[in-house]
Amino acid sequence: MWDIAATVCDPEIPVLTIEDLGILRNVEVAGTGKVTVTITPTYSGCPAMDAIRDDLQAAFKKEGYEDVQVDLVLAPAWTTDWMTEAGKAKLQEYGIAPPSGMSDAARHAGPIRLKMAVKCPQCASLNTKELTRFGSTSCKALYVCQDCKEPFDYFKVL
Repeated sequence: MWDIAATVCDPEIPVLTIEDLGILRNVEVAGTGKVTVTITPTYSGCPAMDAIRDDLQAAFKKEGYEDVQVDLVLAPAWTTDWMTEAGKAKLQEYGIAPPSGMSDAARHAGPIRLKMAVKCPQCASLNTKELTRFGSTSCKALYVCQDCKEPFDYFKVL
């Protein structure tokens, strides 16, 4: 059942599955054949959740499962730490700089971490600059490369 749910792509970044993003949290099947899928949005109010719910229901219906419930859970809050390494690589190939580093939730007491430069997904330069904290979606920031001059999205560490 997990494999069926894991085929659903994010409608905003279609190269990523909901498994790649880490928003697919659980899939359960009751003895009656009812499927319950649990997902966590990348942020509360994410407009993609309705489309993802519909796509999950369609994916299971295609496989013969009619009774599908999609539960949206907000706690614990989603973090970029849940993204798969394959998902981060897909972002890079798609032209979106993947999140770098760990979220505050994953950090341990100890040394202070410094903010590192964001690598340009086009030319790999570290000579980049944030243009705006919010890009095409709330989970991305808009950057520009100072070397190749190309703008690009950066998937923020949350």
